[in-house]
Amino acid sequence: MASQVNASGGGGGGGPNRAAQAAARSIGALASAAVLSYGAYNSVYTVQGGHRAVVFNRFVGMKDTVYGEGLNFNIPWFEHPVIFDIRTRPVNLQTLTGSMDLQMVTIAIRVLHKPDPNKLVWIYRFLGENYDERVLPSVMNECAKAVVARYNANELLTKRDEVSREISLDLQKRASNFNIILEDVAITHLAFSPEYAKAVEAKQVAQQDAERGKYIVMGAQQEKKTIITKARGEAESAELIGQAVRKNPGFMKLRRIDAARDIADIVASSGNKIYLNADTLLLNLLKDKDEKLEKGGSGGWR
Repeated sequence: MASQVNASGGGGGGGPNRAAQAAARSIGALASAAVLSYGAYNSVYTVQGGHRAVVFNRFVGMKDTVYGEGLNFNIPWFEHPVIFDIRTRPVNLQTLTGSMDLQMVTIAIRVLHKPDPNKLVWIYRFLGENYDERVLPSVMNECAKAVVARYNANELLTKRDEVSREISLDLQKRASNFNIILEDVAITHLAFSPEYAKAVEAKQVAQQDAERGKYIVMGAQQEKKTIITKARGEAESAELIGQAVRKNPGFMKLRRIDAARDIADIVASSGNKIYLNADTLLLNLLKDKDEKLEKGGSGGWR
């Protein structure tokens, strides 16, 4: 009887132990599955197009390998991948500086840059992921001011391509020290102080006024030459007429007939009535008048 009681008591105590063991095994299985899932999920990473990856290892630090596009593997928790964008990106900078003739100039520069894909480990180790924000603003500012100071204000406008080329060369040289590749450098804006702009405008107006005055003087000289030539022609014409009268007195009769013809045409075309003396209008071309004119001319020449 006692043995039966002990057996029944032992059976009752074994039930909870088996349940606890089963629960422990279930928790262990779930933990193992979670660990395996975490490891499987974090043991691979994808590098997108136009990107590269570097890996930090908790034991050895930065690994020297640069990982390319596609699926890559790493050790979960012990290694951490860092993704870099190696596509070309723009950076814009506007700065105020002085030219060689001490004119204040506002210049804006646009730079297309990207990191050196083979030097990403060095860039991450010494500059970090925001390498462009740490390096390019100060370098662009310094190079722009150094180059602009070599030219005066007029040369900055007339030699803009040369200024842009020198800024590009200086920037590429400085950026190469940080393993940054510059693909293009351009001056997007160039402006001077309002005072200088007003002075340039006033100078242009003065030059235009000077040119206008030069043309006015040239026009006056040409008009003077025209008047002189006309007067000389009239004098020569009068001299020729005098010579013609001295040589042939009938020349005056011919001129008188021409004048009378012109007056007759004017009077005929007019609607008014004429009551003037015919001799005054040179319309009397009778023979006695001609004879008087010939006698007077011949007497005068004698």
